[in-house]
Amino acid sequence: MKNILAVLLVFFAIDTQAQILNPVKWSYASKKINDKEAVIFLKATIQPGWNIYSQYVEDGGPVPTSFKFVPAKAYSLTGKTIEPKPLSKFEKTFNMNVSYFHNSVVFQQKVKLNAKETVVKGTLEYMACNDKQCLPPKEVEFSIVVK
Repeated sequence: MKNILAVLLVFFAIDTQAQILNPVKWSYASKKINDKEAVIFLKATIQPGWNIYSQYVEDGGPVPTSFKFVPAKAYSLTGKTIEPKPLSKFEKTFNMNVSYFHNSVVFQQKVKLNAKETVVKGTLEYMACNDKQCLPPKEVEFSIVVK
């Protein structure tokens, strides 16, 4: 009886793991503009049917995508993180127009460099939704080398 219970628990655990949704993959890059400036690229690749949201979402809507950079002597931020023009639509779930991205989106952050080799670290937070459900907001750490 204990063996049967153990086997059932293993199958349940495997089934539960298979149901974890992760419709957004993040990748990172950097490009030096000159010896003192660079641009950091944070790219979200989004599975078909899913969206993530703009940094600029009104209260009462989905969780906006946001970026927090760890302060460091090797760099400083220049301006705000920029995004391409998002799509916009009325979403019944939030009873409002929301700005969103699907397929992929690249956010960019300019940095002033104070060292030859710099590592830009931080966290980003985003929320993914499709036409049936929204996943809880997810926080992701990043570390981007600028050479």
